[in-house]
Amino acid sequence: MSSGLNIRPDGALDIVSLGALVNRLDPGIIPFRKATECKIHVSGGEFNVAANLADCFRLNTAIATAMVDYPIGELIAERVKAMGVKPHYKRFKHNGVNGPNMATVYSDQGHGVRPPVVFYNRSNEAAAQLKPGDFDWNAIFADGVRWFHSGGIFAALSETTGEVIIEGMKAAKRAGAVVSFDLNFREKLWSIWGGAQKAAEVIGRIVQNVDVLVGNEEDLQKGLGIPGPEVAATSALDPKVFFGMIDKVTAKYPQVKVVATTLREVHSTNHHSWSAVAWMNGKSHVAPTCELDVVDRVGGGDGFASGLFYGLLAGETPEAAVKLGWAHGALLTTTPGDTTMVTLEQVRSFAKGGSARIQR
Repeated sequence: MSSGLNIRPDGALDIVSLGALVNRLDPGIIPFRKATECKIHVSGGEFNVAANLADCFRLNTAIATAMVDYPIGELIAERVKAMGVKPHYKRFKHNGVNGPNMATVYSDQGHGVRPPVVFYNRSNEAAAQLKPGDFDWNAIFADGVRWFHSGGIFAALSETTGEVIIEGMKAAKRAGAVVSFDLNFREKLWSIWGGAQKAAEVIGRIVQNVDVLVGNEEDLQKGLGIPGPEVAATSALDPKVFFGMIDKVTAKYPQVKVVATTLREVHSTNHHSWSAVAWMNGKSHVAPTCELDVVDRVGGGDGFASGLFYGLLAGETPEAAVKLGWAHGALLTTTPGDTTMVTLEQVRSFAKGGSARIQR
């Protein structure tokens, strides 16, 4: 059974992501109000996908994004390089006082019955100032590109970022690439400048160019305006609500061939039940459910998307692609930070039912 996608067999770049780079400050299990030190993680949903595919899955990846010429930008750029992602930067110069800035995300890990707390400082963010014309897509795609990815957080940053996404998607289509979009609906971000009505309008225009859509039931309802039942009234692991909305999604966007998401039931901050589902070319696929001892939940969804995209790019069956995404997302939550620390061999082993026994 095919995914229905027409994936180029070759190209200098397996995937190009478009989005914002951020630095995430992480005090571990200590709440920020009592923290005295933090780890710094480099993140951003679109970057996470490119980094995971480069580091774990050994693909050729790139990121189109904003970069500020100041020490925080240098720190972030070093991490991009270390993960093996080719950068295409629109550069901004910091004025020494108030920006433009690379955004900061503050996220403690919580513990047990205490959930993680996340908040942002995206004031005068360079990525929000990106506009159509800032990237030479013909040059970026000149030697071939197989896949193009972006997401809803970047779309929500300003009135121009959604237009950059559409510009990049159309250029990618002309280059023969598959186009994916992670809805990642964040009501707080949209409320700053557009609100729910603007969000639905912008995201709707973006998804007209999309082949592969990543998002859960809430994303579909709030991001695309697809009617559905109250999400809180159903089990987090029950795929019926998700699959029940697919007909409405494909009626509105008939070119979409794949819709996928993770399923997660949170028993405590460190104990989750984890699964994943996908609709591909008219068929439904459900991954197994496993129990996770979570170290850091941030990036698990991007981990799933990365494994799913890899499976499809590698010519795996739809079922195998979903299991690779499920396995990689699960394994990513067992290490700190937003991007992968595991190997392709570990992912394949877990996807096939591997255990946690010592590997000798």
